[in-house]
Amino acid sequence: MILAAVCFTGLNVMIRQVDRLPAFELVFFRSIGSVICCLLVLLPKKISLRGNHKQMLLLRGAVGVISMTLFFKAIQLMPLGTAVSLRYLSPFFAAGLAIIFLKEKVRNIQWLFFLIAFIGVVMLKGFDARISTMALMIILVSAFFSGAVYVIIRKIGHSEHPVVIIFYFMTMASMVGGLFSVFNWITPQGLEWPLLFSMGIVGFFAQLLMTKALQIEAANRVVPLKYTEVIFTLIAGWMLFGEVQSWISLLAIVMIIAALLANVMIREKV
Repeated sequence: MILAAVCFTGLNVMIRQVDRLPAFELVFFRSIGSVICCLLVLLPKKISLRGNHKQMLLLRGAVGVISMTLFFKAIQLMPLGTAVSLRYLSPFFAAGLAIIFLKEKVRNIQWLFFLIAFIGVVMLKGFDARISTMALMIILVSAFFSGAVYVIIRKIGHSEHPVVIIFYFMTMASMVGGLFSVFNWITPQGLEWPLLFSMGIVGFFAQLLMTKALQIEAANRVVPLKYTEVIFTLIAGWMLFGEVQSWISLLAIVMIIAALLANVMIREKV
């Protein structure tokens, strides 16, 4: 899971380094490399690419594309570490959606964690002038759709191969990203080309490592380690892009992550 967090951090850094390009163009390059990686995994094992629940797979893909596109756009509008921290609000949205669609229960103390995270968001917005209202709305909507992805995957359950789920998502993302890029294409230059082609490979291994971690160990033991991505990204943003966080912003981020971690630990005991 820590290796997955490192890969996700590397992917975030790559996105920031090519953030002059349109979000849909980044979605296309991020996805096409992962599609190729999925095919290299699935075809030799003769695993069907069609899947067993096409409608759910298509829905997962569509929701994932929206979340990814908005996340890439948010990275262009706010500090890298802040964007990643706010996107991690997705488990709270997932919890709310799970109550409605999966009839899952939420313990009373989890509502306290939701409140703490919300206060953290308010603090970030109120004390960091670099976060506009539009940027905040974009990243929160991205987090909402990311939370919806969790619910859809739980609904799919173990009936689909994990790489088939990724394949549907990345294929839809490459198609949507490629289509909309035609209308607003900016030709990459110099080192942007290898960075763009590396995004899909790094992203695929990040997802694969995360899936493997969840397969070999209890979720409540390994999921908290995924939040090291926030720490790694904050450090990368500071060292590579000079993104300095105020003490109030750091406190707000700590509040959000602490509330998320507590929610994970409590949820696994329900």
